[in-house]
Amino acid sequence: MADRLDVRSPRLRLTRRHVSALLLGGLAAAGCATMPSKRHLSQRPPDRVVSLPQPQPLGVLSLTEALARRQSVREFELTTPTTPQIGQLLWAAQGITRSSGGRTAPSAGALYPLEVYAVTRGTLWHYLPDGHRAEQWDAPATLAAELGDAAVGQDAVSSAPLLVVITGVVDRTYAKYRGRAAQFVTLEAGHCAQNVLLAAVALGLGAVPVGALSDEAVRRRLGLTDALTPYYLVPVGTPRAAGE
Repeated sequence: MADRLDVRSPRLRLTRRHVSALLLGGLAAAGCATMPSKRHLSQRPPDRVVSLPQPQPLGVLSLTEALARRQSVREFELTTPTTPQIGQLLWAAQGITRSSGGRTAPSAGALYPLEVYAVTRGTLWHYLPDGHRAEQWDAPATLAAELGDAAVGQDAVSSAPLLVVITGVVDRTYAKYRGRAAQFVTLEAGHCAQNVLLAAVALGLGAVPVGALSDEAVRRRLGLTDALTPYYLVPVGTPRAAGE
């Protein structure tokens, strides 16, 4: 046939490199097509966006002291951490520390797939590292208790005056790292959680990382899309004095 395409023809010199590039380009395009927005990940628009107090670069404890004092705290006073304290914890989780956009927790390929939320009585927060801000939604006062149910009934979750919720969008990392993406995002969630735990100690607060949870139940109660994988619920508050 005169119009038959012969790959050996000089008119079409396809090499293995070209074929690979075409295949990878198609896969990347498919991944990008399903990649959610970096900001509006909740199923409804926020009720407001607030600026957070600037984080304090110098704390009262050295890193060595914070490491030595860190312990799992599961019983808290009822007092909710202040807005500056919440802002400091969210900054410790994912705050921007360099003009290049680098953050407090390392990220494979600097892709930053994590999305960090916080729950206080009556409010759901979503941290926006750019500009150190937070989206806020009005939430039922029972939200922490509902998340406690999603975490196999753990009282530390239900009773905490503040919950930091660490989630991740694996698709953001998959576009570059493919089969290792889920592992890399899980590792990054661990880096983030440790930052929160140490920042809590430095603020005179206590915390505990909780990983036993139902992904679907957490998504449903927070109104999150299926693109987000919940990794940790971190209850935070003033430790209850012994004997109380």
